[in-house]
Formats: sequence, C-alpha cells, structure tokens
Amino acid sequence: MSVLPIVRLGHPALRTPAEPVAPMRVAERAFQRLLEDMVETMRAAEGVGLAAPQVGFGLQLFVYEALEPDDPDRGIPLRVVINPMVEPLPGELVYDWEGCLSIPDLRGLVPRHPSVRVRGLDRAGGALDYVARGFEARIVQHEFDHLNGVVFLDRMRDLQSLAFYDEWERFLAEGGAGHRAAPAE
Repeated sequence: MSVLPIVRLGHPALRTPAEPVAPMRVAERAFQRLLEDMVETMRAAEGVGLAAPQVGFGLQLFVYEALEPDDPDRGIPLRVVINPMVEPLPGELVYDWEGCLSIPDLRGLVPRHPSVRVRGLDRAGGALDYVARGFEARIVQHEFDHLNGVVFLDRMRDLQSLAFYDEWERFLAEGGAGHRAAPAE
C-alpha cells in the first residue's frame, strides 16, 4: 500500500466530474490496490473521507471512516462507496464546520442535509443501500460533491465564516465571541 499525493484546490481534477466505475473493474487487482491506497492516504492525512478525484483519479469512488479511539462502539466504521447515488431525506439543513484535505488549513460553515440515502457498490462490487445520518451524512455529502467537481467552499452561504484552522480553534476556545450566526433559510 502507498500514501498517494492529495491534489489541492486549483488542480483540475477537483473541478472535473468523475466517471462511473465499470462494475467488472471492481474485482481487478489494480482497482483494489487503489482502494487500499486511498484508505491508507486518508488515514495518513488524518482525514475522515477521501474521494478519488482528490488523489487525481476521475472515478466515482470515495472512502470514509471516523473512529473514536476512546470508544470503539461509537464512530463510523470504514466504508468504500463506488458509483454512489445520494438522495437527501426530509429535514431542515444543518450548518456545521467542514474542512477538506484538498483545501488544507481552512474551515467554513456549510449547510447539509441531516440524513441521506446512499446507494452504490461496496469494495467487493456488492450492492449498497443504507441511510447515513448526522456526521456520517455530512461526510457522504462532502465526498459525493467531490465526484461532481464541487468543493465545500461552493456550498457555503456566507464566506465570512471561512477561517484558517488555527484561528477557528482559537475562536471555539474563546466561546465564539463576536461570531455572526449562519444566515436564515
């Protein structure tokens, strides 16, 4: 396995819609190696998700995982999603902070659906059909956006919430004094 280079904002791979993966290709050794490399890259970068365009591959594929080291029963186990279809479920948009491995050191408030239905293929080519909620739904929507050439900055409603990570941490530590609320829907 290898850690792949992560492309950054400005690279055309981040703005180009990804192509579907032929189902027969999923079993190929080279494709399985790409999956392994993406998981290793995501973990090495301490991210919670990674889409194929972020490592320069224009394929409809993403991986995600959000483990809780102090409580293994909580957290989100590793998922590989190939050729995803993501359907928002009813519910008011929820604003929360997001960052991106391809846009290092920046955070912003992004509205997302609280729950989504996910369909696609797993790493073995089997059918996936599940509902993601909360933080998992946010990760899925963020990674799915990458497959369509969209980054979290495009989803922000108010760029005044955009902040460098160290400033964002300081802001939160100070209790958010002076921060403007997210715009009303």
